[in-house]
Formats: sequence, C-alpha cells, structure tokens
Amino acid sequence: MTPQVDRVYVIELCSGELRHWRFLGLDRRETAWWRDEETGRTFSEASLMYVWEIVAEA
Repeated sequence: MTPQVDRVYVIELCSGELRHWRFLGLDRRETAWWRDEETGRTFSEASLMYVWEIVAEA
C-alpha cells in the first residue's frame, strides 16, 4: 500500500502492537515522515529501529 499525505494508517509493529500513524509526506530528500496519533511524535522512517508494516487505512 502506498500511503497518501494526511491520511491515518493502522501500523503493526514487529511486537504485534497496533498504532495509528498519520503520513505527513516526503521531504526533499524523499524521506517519509509520520506522526504517531497517540503520542503526537513526528518521525522519519529513517529514524525507526524496528520492523513495521501498514495493515490498513484507519
């Protein structure tokens, strides 16, 4: 699934935990940015240190 800007997705972490992340888009270096809807933290995919996948659009 290719994420669309400003849409929220259900993300499954390698631990099995489900999170809701909003896709913020790509920066000029083509790095993808997300915001965790529960914590409000913004992060890039490059900063993640665990395996995850998009399960569905929320």
